[in-house]
Amino acid sequence: MADAIAFDLATELITKLSSRALSQIGLWWNLKHDIDDLKRTVYAIKDVLLDAGEKSVTYEGLRLWVEQVTDALYDADDLLDDFSTEALRKDLMSGNKLTKEVRLFFSSSNQFAYSLKMGRKIKAIKARLASIGSEVQMYDFASRFSRVETSFMTKKWQQMHSFVCEDEIIGRDYDEVALLKLVLGFQSEENLYIIPIVGIGGLGKTTLARLVYNDEMVKRHFELMMWVCVSDVFDVKAIVKTIIECVTYKPLDQNLDMDQLQKQLQDKIDGKKYLLVLDDVWNEDVQKWLSLKNLLMGGAKGSKIILTTRSMKVAKITSNCLPYVLKGLSDDDAWSLFKKIAFKEGYADSTNSAFVEMGKKMLENCAGVPLAIKTIGGMLSFKGTLIEWQSLLDRQFSRISLRENEILDSLGLSYNHLPSHLKLCFAYCRLYPKDHAIDVQTLVQFWIAQGFVKQSNPSQSLYEIGFGYFQDLVERSFFQEVGERYSGEGLTCKMHDLMHDLAIFVAKTNSIVVDSNFSAREVGGKCRHISVNPSLIPLIKGKRLRTLLHFPNKREESQHMSDETWDSIISNCIHLRVLKLDNLDINKVPRSIHKLKHLRYLDLSNNPKLKILPKGICKIQNLQALKLDWCSQLKELPKKIENLVNLTHLTCEQCHSLTHMPRGIGMLTSLQTLSGFVVDKDGSHGGADLSELRGLNNLRGQLRIKNLGFVKNAKEIFRAANLKEKQHLRSLVLVWSGDSDDDDKSLEDLQPHPNLESLLVIGWRGDAKFPSWISLLTNLVNISIWGPSKFKHLPSFAQLPCLQHLFILDLIELEYMDDNNPNGRQGDLESFFPLLKRLHIQNCPNMKGWWGKRPIDDDNEDDTTVAFPCLSHLHIEDCPLTSMPLYPSLDELILVNTSSRPLKQTLKMNITSISPSTSTPSLPLSKLSSFHVQNIEELDTSMLDKWLQHLTNLQQLYLIDLPNLTSLPDEIRRLTNLQQLNIDGVP
Repeated sequence: MADAIAFDLATELITKLSSRALSQIGLWWNLKHDIDDLKRTVYAIKDVLLDAGEKSVTYEGLRLWVEQVTDALYDADDLLDDFSTEALRKDLMSGNKLTKEVRLFFSSSNQFAYSLKMGRKIKAIKARLASIGSEVQMYDFASRFSRVETSFMTKKWQQMHSFVCEDEIIGRDYDEVALLKLVLGFQSEENLYIIPIVGIGGLGKTTLARLVYNDEMVKRHFELMMWVCVSDVFDVKAIVKTIIECVTYKPLDQNLDMDQLQKQLQDKIDGKKYLLVLDDVWNEDVQKWLSLKNLLMGGAKGSKIILTTRSMKVAKITSNCLPYVLKGLSDDDAWSLFKKIAFKEGYADSTNSAFVEMGKKMLENCAGVPLAIKTIGGMLSFKGTLIEWQSLLDRQFSRISLRENEILDSLGLSYNHLPSHLKLCFAYCRLYPKDHAIDVQTLVQFWIAQGFVKQSNPSQSLYEIGFGYFQDLVERSFFQEVGERYSGEGLTCKMHDLMHDLAIFVAKTNSIVVDSNFSAREVGGKCRHISVNPSLIPLIKGKRLRTLLHFPNKREESQHMSDETWDSIISNCIHLRVLKLDNLDINKVPRSIHKLKHLRYLDLSNNPKLKILPKGICKIQNLQALKLDWCSQLKELPKKIENLVNLTHLTCEQCHSLTHMPRGIGMLTSLQTLSGFVVDKDGSHGGADLSELRGLNNLRGQLRIKNLGFVKNAKEIFRAANLKEKQHLRSLVLVWSGDSDDDDKSLEDLQPHPNLESLLVIGWRGDAKFPSWISLLTNLVNISIWGPSKFKHLPSFAQLPCLQHLFILDLIELEYMDDNNPNGRQGDLESFFPLLKRLHIQNCPNMKGWWGKRPIDDDNEDDTTVAFPCLSHLHIEDCPLTSMPLYPSLDELILVNTSSRPLKQTLKMNITSISPSTSTPSLPLSKLSSFHVQNIEELDTSMLDKWLQHLTNLQQLYLIDLPNLTSLPDEIRRLTNLQQLNIDGVP
């Protein structure tokens, strides 16, 4: 880990030392020679760091040297950060860009004193690094430029046989059968079919592949069987050579060239159906893979390749089919395997409950990974006393050293294959508790704040690049349980317990979890990142700390953040980049907060007593993220907010007491997140008006604008907000306030960019005309309209191709859902709301039907010719609808205080509908699993009995406030899938 940190720091320092501004300052302060010397020294150190990192595993002295280098580079980075911070603090001068960059390093009052101080510091760090660098000659380093990366000289080619002892395998029967079906049963149109098996190290991917490879049916099915362990060097020539040797059972002449090998391979596989196992593949180079695949295309149709890998990325580039993702063993199978190994020598008694209890505790650390279970079980198999077992348990498995632990050794291969920037990002996750649901957006912001994310492409934001890092780690199996959202917003993931153990190991003393007085005292000069119990903060003396996190335990009450604790943070942790202090009952932030001048990330969320922020926060010009969500009593943001020129994320969700936004917020053109903008109701606070949004065109995620009803000169100000230029914005919430009509405030003037995916309009009281731009928002997935508005009908939402969720609430004057589609016919079954999944209509007492130009008639079944083909959730409340289209895929239906006519009409239909997801006919409501009916006066026992005849798949039934339901219908007894029945307010 230290070598990855040092390499990354050296790279960053070289970039800073090469800047034009620093070069000019060197001339002015007579430091150019020192700066150039420092840069040359850092270059030299960087050149050997990667080789040093590999050799430091073997040589203790070298490991200490790498740690020395890392420590010095950290200090050099802090020094240059001081330079840039001073520059930002004086960024009020005019002039061209380079002149400004140079002049900002000077203070008119203490220019000479500051230059002497900085001069001494840069000379000292130069001398320190030069001294450490001179020790390079003591070790036999290889320059990274002379290292051979692609030959077997630097990598060990490990050949593994395909034999497996089936007696040692437990819990893989299902996986074996599933894989056999793919190998034997699946017929591909392609000549060659590749089946990737993906999972973390130690899960048993190779073992599973061996089981299939050695199956007798498989041996009879294929003419040729070949097994190659590819390992970490993907050398096509070596792989081809090994394949040929598998067929001929003879070693090949080492002097054969590639053309000769290729010809031999074609001769061996030509027209034959073969099975090839490529075990332990790491290669992510598409061209290398294609060069091998092209050589293997000569076999007969039905040939298969089983490929085992830890990387989802490898699986994607090698195969078009879904990979077989291998999971951990079940609890029962894990115990069976552990018991078989730990008690096999007879030293411990498997019937003794104390041994059993202790063994199951150890299994919790193994997370179902067979290699972990076998390793721990093997350690215990010759230990026959409870004291010996307890001793191993007390060592907490995760702290067993790498040399002792085959599990971490195996997982360490995955870590060693990461580039240096991903090593840093992964090791940082050591600060999270085990099994913690990691918020991906926050994690990426942490990485950015620490400088791990490098912006090589100016067209991409740092967040986009950092999210790409996360995706890379996911594809390499470092994270699991990742959600399905397209971006980091709202996305969570977890780390496998053994991956968490690996992060602890590689982070070493660079990152520590402080959960006791003892561990608080362990935080020394080498530690840069901690996650801490807040009560222990005063004990920490970590002037070099860059991260201070805490993760609130929901089972514990929030802890009060005292002035003493604040003083401890500011005086002892002056180099902090990340400070997370949410849920700590903070009521006041001290003015001295500005002393944390290196701070990039500050989280004060969920502190409801916090009412005001000190002006000093606006002196932290390096600040990138300020989080204030759920600070419900916060009244205002600090003035001079425009000084936070690096701010990219400002969140203030659920800050209900916020009265306005400070003037100057529109100057923060780097803002990517602004969760809320509050219009000053009466102008008494001197707040920013909506026009300050004009230049904030980098905004992403959601923007909520409150108090729109109080905007003066609305037409001009609305247009000045320039919402239509905010192409990265995905969600827009427009909240109106006040009791007066908004006829002079048209939604037409708040036109968003067509990329918008979610629109919520709350409380608008304007005229009955919906804005024309709604038809341009072809990417809309969600629409919510909350009254009271004067809409009599809504626009043709049905024609929005991506719409999935539609919520219509409190539209008192609404008469028709859609006035533009009066003539739906049988041929239009899938044209009406083609992707709509969720529809909620509530408190629309004048809504008569779906289309304004169609007569309403109980006997008119023409409405049934139009369908909601994908609708799964329908909620109708306080709305006298008289008809409904088809909804063949409906899973949940809620009817509250509405007419029973739409449902009666649906159920009496003889027409079948085709669901696009299944392409098979289905009767109306045949898929319904949850039915909630409430306060429908005409509903009696007989009617409900008829309804339930159709609902054969019902699992949940709620009968609430039904005065005419005198008894339960007989049909309930025929609902064999029913799991939950709730009855309330029924006579």
